[in-house]
Amino acid sequence: MSHFDAASAAPLHPVARQALLASLDEGWADPGRLYREGRRARMLLDAAREAAADAVGCRPDELVFTSSGTRAVHSGIAGALAGRRRIGRHLIVSAVEHSSVLHSAEAFEAEGGTVTRAPVVRTGAVTVESYADALRPDTALACLQSANHEVGTEQPVAAVAELCREAGVPLLVDAAQSLGWGAVEGPWSLLAASAHKWGGPAGVGLLAVRKGVRFAVQGPVDERESGRAAGFENIPAIVAAAASLRAVRAEAAAEAVRLRELTARIRARVGTVVPDVEVVGDPLRRLPGIVTFSCLYVDGEALLHELDREGFSVSSGSSCTSSTLTPSHVLKAMGVLSEGNVRVSLPTGVAEEDVERFLAVLPGAVAGVREKLGAPVAAADAAVRGDVLVVDALGKRCPIPVIELAKVIGEVPVGGTVRVLSDDEAARLDIPAWCEMREQEYVGEEPADRGSAYVVRRLS
Repeated sequence: MSHFDAASAAPLHPVARQALLASLDEGWADPGRLYREGRRARMLLDAAREAAADAVGCRPDELVFTSSGTRAVHSGIAGALAGRRRIGRHLIVSAVEHSSVLHSAEAFEAEGGTVTRAPVVRTGAVTVESYADALRPDTALACLQSANHEVGTEQPVAAVAELCREAGVPLLVDAAQSLGWGAVEGPWSLLAASAHKWGGPAGVGLLAVRKGVRFAVQGPVDERESGRAAGFENIPAIVAAAASLRAVRAEAAAEAVRLRELTARIRARVGTVVPDVEVVGDPLRRLPGIVTFSCLYVDGEALLHELDREGFSVSSGSSCTSSTLTPSHVLKAMGVLSEGNVRVSLPTGVAEEDVERFLAVLPGAVAGVREKLGAPVAAADAAVRGDVLVVDALGKRCPIPVIELAKVIGEVPVGGTVRVLSDDEAARLDIPAWCEMREQEYVGEEPADRGSAYVVRRLS
C-alpha cells in the first residue's frame, strides 16, 4: 500500500521510533520531582524543548508542548485574544485556514467578537494588501497559516508578519504543514504545529509565544508547561517528536528537491493522461510534496475508493467525501472545481516507482467512476421552457448536475442559455468552475421554487 496522504499524518520516522522506545524506560517519572527518576525525566524534557525551540527559531522558555496541534491553535488564539482584550475584540484569519483556526474564530464570534476573513486569489494565497485592509485599531490578533494543508500553496507569512508588527498586532502562524521543511520566516508572535505532520507521534503539539506578547491563559491554570498546557507531559512522545523534527530538518534540503521533481511530474502529466482535469494551487510557491487536482464528472468519494483498491491512500477536499456533504472551504474560497478532488501528499522517502504506478493507475480509476456516473454520452433530463433549456437536477448530488449540464450544452445555439436546477450546495461552486474550464459564460444564480437555478450561456 502506498501512503500518499502524508499531509494528514506522516508515517512514524525511524528516528522517532528509536527515541520513543528508548525514552519509555527513562522518561516515565514526574519531571517536577527532585528524586533521581524525576531529574532524569526533566533532563529529557528540557533537551527536547531546546531541540524543538532551535527548529522553530525561538527561545526554549517561549515554547510549550501541548496534547495536539489543534490544542496548540485553540490555546494560542484564546490566550492572545484574552491578553489583548483591552485593545479590542477583532480577529483576522484567512479564508483557507485549517478548521482548528476557523473553529476558534467561530467561538470568538459567538462570544461577541468580530472576525474578518481575508480572501485568497485562485492559487489559494492571500495578498498582503488583504491583511492591510483588514487591520483596524481594535484588532487584537491576526492568524495566517504558513502553507495550505489542502493545496500546498505557501503564504506570504514574512510580509504579513512585518505588516502586523508595524501595526502592533501579534500574528499567530499555523505551521503544521511546513515546520518539517524549515523555520517560518518573519517577525511572527505565536506559532503552533503538530508532530504527526513531520513523522513524530500523534498526540504532541507545540505552541511558541514570543516574549512581550500579551497572553492570558484561559481555563484553570496548571503548574506545568508555564501554565499554558495542563496535564502530565507525555515525555517519551515529546522526545520522539523533537528527535524526528531534528532528523527531518537534516534531510529536508535534499528531500525537498526530490519531492518537488515528483510532484512536478504529477502536475505535468495528470492533465495529459486524464481529460478534464484542473490542477489547483500555486505552481511554484508550494510545499514540496503536495499536489492537488480536480476531475470533472467524478464523485470524490468513489474515486478515493477506486484508488484505495489499487493500493493508494489519498485524500479529498471534494464535496463528496464521507465526512462532509458541502464543498471544502479551501476550494470554495479559491473558486476552483470541488468535484473529484484528489490531494496527493507524498511522504519523505517515497519511491519514484510508486509515483509512476499511480500515474498509470489514475486514468483507469477516473474512467471507471465516470462510466458509473454516466458522464456525458447520452441526453440528460432537459426541457425547453421558452427560449431557455432547463435541466432538472433537483435531488441529485454533484457531480450529477454538472454532468447533465455538460450533456446538453451542445443542444443550445451559441448565445443560448441553460438553466440548471439544483438543491446541492456544491453546485454553487462546481458549475461556475465548470464554465471557466470549458470557456462558457456563467451568468449567475437565480432563485427557484426549490434550490437554485444556475444560468450558463454557451459561448462556443
